[in-house]
Amino acid sequence: MTSTFILANMNVVVSILPEQTFVKKIGGDKVNVSLMVLPGNSPHTYEPKPSQMKNIAKASLYFAIGVEFENIWLEKFKNLNRNMIVIDLTKDIEKINMASHHHEHDSHKEEAHHEHSSKDPHIWTSPKNVKVIAKNIYLSLAENDPENGLYYKANYENFIEEINILDSKIKNILSKKKSNSKFMVFHPSWGYFARDYNLKQLAIELEGKTPKPKELIMLIKEAKEENISAIFTQPEFSDEVSKVMANELKIEVIKVSPLAKNWEENLLNISNAIAGNH
Repeated sequence: MTSTFILANMNVVVSILPEQTFVKKIGGDKVNVSLMVLPGNSPHTYEPKPSQMKNIAKASLYFAIGVEFENIWLEKFKNLNRNMIVIDLTKDIEKINMASHHHEHDSHKEEAHHEHSSKDPHIWTSPKNVKVIAKNIYLSLAENDPENGLYYKANYENFIEEINILDSKIKNILSKKKSNSKFMVFHPSWGYFARDYNLKQLAIELEGKTPKPKELIMLIKEAKEENISAIFTQPEFSDEVSKVMANELKIEVIKVSPLAKNWEENLLNISNAIAGNH
């Protein structure tokens, strides 16, 4: 009995935790979801463990979302399991450029710009984008498991409704913020969120580099002018520089990861913090 249940479930693999949340919302109990980038690790540099490669060998689908480690590993995954279909969840999403700071004008910037992908990969920080991601997940699950198509459709429609409710809550929380209000982050992960809600992220680290002392002084000055009330850091990165700035500005350092599992709660928390309700 157990084995038929396992066979009835489709095995899929995702790169990051928020994707796991999205796939489970739509796939429900018909899909087994394995995660590649384990909590606390950065998708920029992750290397899968041998036990995770076993999940690749058993998978029918791999949901790719355009994070950096996929550039190296996707090809290896395909070679390991030639029957596994790779689904691009970024399909129909218009990517924006990664933040680059206007205080930096040196020749290295151009070189660094070419080394790093200039498009922002953190597409899932935007509810609007997650609707597109959800549609891509639904369509590929229904196509590869047509027997459960209606089940996936009902879950997909429920999830879209949840996203609409979340979007309304965020707009309500941020309703008193002026258009183009700035919030400060260590790593520029929140560009799509900022775009959706007419905000601007002020990044401390850019293109993988921490600011030089002169740039730090400029950032502190800008943060004072903009009445920044908190600095958002990520558990995946060091928050030393952020703490120095926070002490200077007498504001809080708030740890918030765009890779958190509880995607909706995460966006509500960051909205409340930007609105000053923390």
